[in-house]
Amino acid sequence: MGMVLALTTLADRNIDRLLADPPLVWKVIAREDPDVYVQARRDASKPSFLGALFGGKKAPPPDPEPLVLAESEGIETDVDKAWHGIHYLLTGTADEGEPPWSFLVSGGRDVGDLDVGYGPARVFTAAETRAIYQALSGLTEDDLRSRFNPADMTAKEIYPEIWSRGSPDEETIGYLIEYFRLLRGFLQQAVDSAVGMVVVLC
Repeated sequence: MGMVLALTTLADRNIDRLLADPPLVWKVIAREDPDVYVQARRDASKPSFLGALFGGKKAPPPDPEPLVLAESEGIETDVDKAWHGIHYLLTGTADEGEPPWSFLVSGGRDVGDLDVGYGPARVFTAAETRAIYQALSGLTEDDLRSRFNPADMTAKEIYPEIWSRGSPDEETIGYLIEYFRLLRGFLQQAVDSAVGMVVVLC
């Protein structure tokens, strides 16, 4: 399947809860699979290696209050495998760049060290999400096309390394622009609802 980047809307109050209790992230990004949350809570109560070695026991975490999502929360989208190509169009780099342009690969805050795919989920507050949207809303499709450089993207190993196939308008830049539109629409919806977001690479 490869690496897909998914985004989910979440209000600041619930972002704070995730940061304080990382297993709760599964209640946001995998609501249809409650078992993965149950397992994460079990894992959180296991003693460390040294603790187990010396017979120590870690107290199980208390059951948290239910995570209640408002109507504007839990709205999901993904940008398929276009995330790295879009990052390149925004920053000209493989894994660097200044915020808010680099938000697809860095920035925000990690939700603990809980691996939810390829590392931990990252969260952006409503204010951070608004700053990202405002930056992206100023870009035109012509801007994106002017930044598209298949040779440089291939040299920088921009995932999924398809950039030299066919003509740019047929498969590659068209693919990135399609998902850029979807991404910007998602961000606008989050901003209109004054919520932040959870970003997961899975």
